[in-house]
Order: sequence, then structure tokens, then C-alpha cells
Amino acid sequence: MFSGTLVALITPFSDGQVDFETLTELVEFHLESGTDGLVPVGTTGESPTLSYEEHKQVIKRVVEVAGGKIPVVAGTGSNSTAEAIELTAYAKKVGADASLQVAPYYNKPTQEGFYEHFKAIAEEVDLPMVLYNIPGRCGGCGLTAETIARLAELENVVAVKEASGRLDQASEIAMRCDLTILSGDDSLTLPLASVGGKGVISVVANIVPTDVKAMTDLILEGDFVSARKWHRKLFALSKNMLTLATNPIPIKAAMAMLNMASDEMRLPMTNLNEQLEAVLQQTLKDYGLLK
Repeated sequence: MFSGTLVALITPFSDGQVDFETLTELVEFHLESGTDGLVPVGTTGESPTLSYEEHKQVIKRVVEVAGGKIPVVAGTGSNSTAEAIELTAYAKKVGADASLQVAPYYNKPTQEGFYEHFKAIAEEVDLPMVLYNIPGRCGGCGLTAETIARLAELENVVAVKEASGRLDQASEIAMRCDLTILSGDDSLTLPLASVGGKGVISVVANIVPTDVKAMTDLILEGDFVSARKWHRKLFALSKNMLTLATNPIPIKAAMAMLNMASDEMRLPMTNLNEQLEAVLQQTLKDYGLLK
């Protein structure tokens, strides 16, 4: 259920409000494109600036539009265990297929704290869980492979989104347990697959879902030679989505250039400056998305 290309959906805004009409169109776009799964209200979905009610409404709308055709892995993580449980229970109630649980940020728990946090959620809500290890968003504090392997022993923990940028970390996870490993960085999807990865929770798939899926399909078939051709084609575009500015600033700018959604963001996130917009526009032209 949780392999291949899962898209980390943006949350579109219009005049300060969540643009549910565009959100619906984006989900329908991914259904038509053959995307393997939808991941709303994660980092790319600007979950930190959504109210709890908006957060819930986005999950509900995505589940409704998906209509059971592809899995919905709802971002329900928090640095408060109680809040994560509340959001996860809601996601289960409205029909999400799994939750994406980010490693608690800012309060920097110990490895035992990480373990007890995820354990509490897994035991409280009977819903498959994808762990989300992203030290860069957590003050450098991330899950160790040992802790991930401990968590893999829990029935509801089924996968990990590995965004540490370290292949050694992914290798150790693969050696310690049988969790499905998903890349959290588009540019590392193929390299990570070489040590056991089974796909990606993708930012760039917001705009080129069929290309990302072409690569992950080949990875799952074991055809790494052909997959490398897609890796090379996608590389510059993928890197720019995460390095021109903090995600999701570049992907929202790109979607605005492609008339897919507004580039509107909520503070403290701000738009690309003119110089970086020009770089992004050239990247889209080089890829063949703009003339």
C-alpha cells in the first residue's frame, strides 16, 4: 500500500483561506496521473500554519475526493503527543488509510522520548503509521536506526519516510528491520532505493507525477538502469524544489508558474524573490514544462 510515488500535497490558499476548490482539482489531477498515494498536511502542506480545524478539513476533503481509489496518508504529527493522537483519531474517523507522524520538533526529546511518543499514538489509534524522520526540521534531533527498529516491532508502524539525507542511516534501518523505507528527498529516491528504499513521498510529484512514478515503477521492478535515466532527468528540478528556498516555497512558485495553484503562503513563509524566481523559471524551461 505504501510504496512507489506518494505525493506530498501542497495546501493551496486564496485570500488567506484554504482553497478547497483547487485542492480538489489537485487530488483529481493525481488520480488521473496514476500517483500511488496522497500525503496531505505534511511539511509541504504547511501544516504548522493551519488551524486545527483547517488541518482536519483538508484531510477530510482529500479523503473524500480520493474516494478510496488510492491511499491517503494524512499528516497528523505534532510535538505534542496528545495533539498527535487527537489528529490521528480524526484521520481514522474520516477514512484516511494511514498517518504520517513527524518526529517531534523544537522540544528535542531523547530517543526514549521519541519511542514513547510514537508508541502512545500507535497504541491509542489503530491506524497504520508512517514514521517521518527529518532531523533538519527538528533542530538536528532525529530518530536513530536503533529507535526506528524498536518502533518497527509495534503492529501499526509500517513504514518510515527517511529524510536525514544519509544513506548509511537508510542502510542500517534496512538491516535492522523490514519497514518499508520511503525517501523524503526527491533527489535521493534512486540512491536510497539501492539500499532498500521502495519509493518516495515526493515534492516534485506535485508538478511531474507521471515522471516520478515512471522512475519508482522501474525501481520496484528492479530495473535500476532504466530508473537512472529518470533520476538524471528529474535531478535538477528535484534539487531546486528543496534548495532554492525552504520547502514549500519553490514548489508553490513553480505551481503558480504552471497555472496549477496560487503561490500564496502564510507567514512566516514568504515567496521567492525575483532572482530566484528567474532561476526556477529557467529550470522549468530546461525540463520542458515552460516555453
